[in-house]
Amino acid sequence: NSLFKFKSHIHTNIILYLFLCAGAVATKVSPVEKETPIEKLKSELLSVTSSNEWDEKAGFDINENESTVSITVVGASGDLAKKKIFPALFALYYEGCLPKHFTVYGYARSKMTDAELRNMVSKTLTCRIDKRENCGEKMEEFLKRCFYHSGQYDSEENFAQLDKKLKEHEGGKVSNRLFYLSIPPNIFIDAVKCASSSASSGNGWTRVIVEKPFGRDSDSSAALTKALKQYLTEDQIFRIDHYLGKELVENLSVLRFSNLIFEPLWSRQYIRNVQLIFSEDFGTEGRGGYFDHYGIIRDIMQNHLLQILALFAMETPVSLDAEDIRNEKVKVLRSMRPLQLEDVVIGQYKSHSKGGVTYPAYTDDKTVPKDSLTPTFAAAALFIDNARWDGVPFLMKAGKALHNKRAEIRVQFRHVPGNLYNRNFGTDLDQATNELVIRVQPDEAIYLKINNKVPGLGMRLDCSNLNLHYAARYSKEIPDAYERLLLDAIEGERRLFIRSDELDAAWSLFTSVLAELEEKKIMPEYYPYGSRGPVGAHYLAARYNVRWGDLGLDQS
Repeated sequence: NSLFKFKSHIHTNIILYLFLCAGAVATKVSPVEKETPIEKLKSELLSVTSSNEWDEKAGFDINENESTVSITVVGASGDLAKKKIFPALFALYYEGCLPKHFTVYGYARSKMTDAELRNMVSKTLTCRIDKRENCGEKMEEFLKRCFYHSGQYDSEENFAQLDKKLKEHEGGKVSNRLFYLSIPPNIFIDAVKCASSSASSGNGWTRVIVEKPFGRDSDSSAALTKALKQYLTEDQIFRIDHYLGKELVENLSVLRFSNLIFEPLWSRQYIRNVQLIFSEDFGTEGRGGYFDHYGIIRDIMQNHLLQILALFAMETPVSLDAEDIRNEKVKVLRSMRPLQLEDVVIGQYKSHSKGGVTYPAYTDDKTVPKDSLTPTFAAAALFIDNARWDGVPFLMKAGKALHNKRAEIRVQFRHVPGNLYNRNFGTDLDQATNELVIRVQPDEAIYLKINNKVPGLGMRLDCSNLNLHYAARYSKEIPDAYERLLLDAIEGERRLFIRSDELDAAWSLFTSVLAELEEKKIMPEYYPYGSRGPVGAHYLAARYNVRWGDLGLDQS
């Protein structure tokens, strides 16, 4: 930035100098001993002026210390705010990533004082394990910058009162405002309307972070976007998908585009299939009311897994600029076939007893209707109809109440043509498949399965892992996804947020199959709590000659 400013000042100086020279030639000035005003100004212009000095001469004050950032968490008394947003803001403060002048405001309907908010927030704040002593001091300093305002989400008067409080803290400086909407989607628009009309910044930027779900289908999503755009421009809307903030998802493009050994292999010529797997080892746990309205396809597949797929499969972007990356993701999504019913398997977990413990069924959740057909598990086969990926199945699998908690990308490569060692593998050539595994969570890792000879006499082959285990390689604790995304929103970096045309393209893939599942009342296949999911998922994979990679002996 400093270099750019310096160059632009020199450039401006030269132009003004030429202009003044021309003026000096055109105007006949009588020679006097004293320096004329024009000569004086010329000499000033030709001297190398620092950017700050120049700004002062031009009457500008762009000292960033004179701008403030006010972060308002709308829905501050909710679980997401308590467990994720406030801790992420504190972590950013602790790491020295927040601007010098910042204020955090909680806004919700609950009646609460500043002290009560601080007490609530303090219970969820933690310090980075790789940092030092002054945690308590930092926590106190952070909490002193946290305030609370109680109000309705649809009251312009309440937001105007919030605006008045924010202005007091901003103290006449350039005010930048970030609103994080941690509230249900049915009140998004009311809150955006009130914030935009009564509490937006008068002389800085105003940005709004919107949490999923972004609608239930193409129509409701388009209506939500249209309503948001009545009050905000596209550049002000930051649709957050926290999976895009995860370290290993961020590393996906680095792994591919900065390592020569991977990019040439990243196509149908060498890749047999790609698997995107998400599993949780717990059920809805009282959140069934929300979940039942959406189901696992809308909750996980249409956003988290599809976003990872788009990043994985996109062409090389022109640059790392947000728009260039998002353009390539949109191209991938628009190249995909809409999902067909025969390429989807749905399931729902049922009660199961294990080791003397009885685990509940999905419909045992008191917030879920007893006759609910909402899927808690889904597997799907998707295809990208372009030159790079033609014919390669992209298999997705997501479920609750499964045998483990895991999110990973598995890339299975083709068999080696004319493999000299085929007889050493017997009839099951899948045992010899090279596989690249990117484990997003837990215990982040990247490993590559290769075949090698077991030491000793004779020829016995073994499948081993070349393993980059993050905890072993890097001592620094990995930041939470919300930390990265909040910092990006404050800095105006849109790369990891979802653009409206991207959202439209994503919904167009799933809307028709979701409507069909609901209209035909397709029964989910039941699977026991804590199992590996419905058998139908294996049949779906087998139809495309694929074996799920997470079910083998390899659980590194």
